[in-house]
Amino acid sequence: MTTEVDLAAPLRIADLSAARDPVRVVVGPQVRDRVTHTRVFLSEVLGEDRAVYGSTTGFGALVGYAGRADLRDQADNTLAHLGAGHGPDLAPEIVRATVLVRAWSLAQGASGVSPHVVDALAAMLGTTFVPAVPRWGSVGASGDLIPLGAAAQALRGRGHAYLDGVRLPAAEALARAGLEPLPLDGRDALALVNGTSLTTAATALALSAVRAVHRAQQVLTCLLADLLGADPQFLDARLLRAYGHPGAIDVGAGMRRVSDGLVPSGKRPLQEPYSIRCAPQLLGAAEDALRHVDAVVAADLGSVSDNPLFFPDEDLVVHGGNFFGQPAAFAADLLSMVVAQLGNLAERQLDLLVDPHRNGGLPPMLAAGPGQQHGLQGVQLASTALIAEIRRDAMPASMQSLPTNLHNQDVIPLGTQAALRVFDQAGLLRLIVGSLALGLRQAAHVGARTPTAPGCGEALAALAAAIPPVDPDRPLDSDVRRAADVVDELGLPLTSLTLDGRRDA
Repeated sequence: MTTEVDLAAPLRIADLSAARDPVRVVVGPQVRDRVTHTRVFLSEVLGEDRAVYGSTTGFGALVGYAGRADLRDQADNTLAHLGAGHGPDLAPEIVRATVLVRAWSLAQGASGVSPHVVDALAAMLGTTFVPAVPRWGSVGASGDLIPLGAAAQALRGRGHAYLDGVRLPAAEALARAGLEPLPLDGRDALALVNGTSLTTAATALALSAVRAVHRAQQVLTCLLADLLGADPQFLDARLLRAYGHPGAIDVGAGMRRVSDGLVPSGKRPLQEPYSIRCAPQLLGAAEDALRHVDAVVAADLGSVSDNPLFFPDEDLVVHGGNFFGQPAAFAADLLSMVVAQLGNLAERQLDLLVDPHRNGGLPPMLAAGPGQQHGLQGVQLASTALIAEIRRDAMPASMQSLPTNLHNQDVIPLGTQAALRVFDQAGLLRLIVGSLALGLRQAAHVGARTPTAPGCGEALAALAAAIPPVDPDRPLDSDVRRAADVVDELGLPLTSLTLDGRRDA
């Protein structure tokens, strides 16, 4: 069944995730009327010889010079100089989510765009067409100019695009998809590129992925504690209420639901290592941080990021900086810090699980026959490499401002770099937590006790159903990925709410 996205309704992260595949985007009468109304106003403004950035002027630092007289020719003037991106093409799911975010922003009727532009973006999203967009080139200050420029050019039949996963000349991909090349004038072209839609889309998709892992880590921590026979008093409601942080209180409540019925073995130390004992505090702090990112992403998804904006009912053309992606830049950097600490937690929990001096006497590396077999030794090495990669790349981007564009853009947020980086990091985190999940499944095979809490037993059963025991040794890369797929579903019973009271995904 094809998902439907109505541009008259609020945009959700779930819509962005669904746009990975063809979606039906509804451009209803309400959207069409407001877009047309503003477009008529723009024509009136230009007929009065009023100055409108990008329609009567050059771009960026060249705003003091006149643009091209022919408005259709002005589209080339907008887009040609932006063909300066480099690097590999962005992941298709990011590009398609970006196009959806841009379509929603333009559909609000404040950009002065032609109605057929919104129709064209909607039509594209109903196919498997994906513009080929280079990764490097945006500073996120005047929007994501260079990557969005590549997307706009592909929709015009220039550059390259993917159809059904095959990279083709864009004109050929359009024809095969049954799409027409998109005609643009200068305002249309500028409206397509003068926003932070890539930054928003990448941050939102990363947030969704991290939310899923964060929920799963709560379940896996409970399963680890149960398999080892730990005392669950570290989750005591009175303890966490005294701590006073809302995230920890709520995370603790969810973990108590999972671990309800856990019976301590009486063989563990009075106090567990911090990777168990302080997990509600760590995961709770992550929850508090994620709630901030939730709010920023929700605001960005409801934002018109463009310049200038048009308010026809007040006869106003307002020039400003709604394309400046600082909120998402800060949020993506915060999300990157969350990813790094969640990865630290999972990697240390795996280390605890494979260490016979701390895992309650289970065999080293959880090997079914130590020496003859090596269990999770390779998996742990890879996990160490993955967390090192995340940590190495965790330097905040949002304050690395450099002046550019003849000092027109004398401060820049670099949100695009922050967003794309945390999207990549979220994928690595998923593999680390998948490695932990594989270790928990193997621990049950090599002598860990049967879980005493029904919720923990259900989690272990889900892992065991998907992953056979490691006995004898085999390559485990695919098992880690399969465990990560299971992890995506493990945390769903936990309630994780956004600020408006809805599930985050």
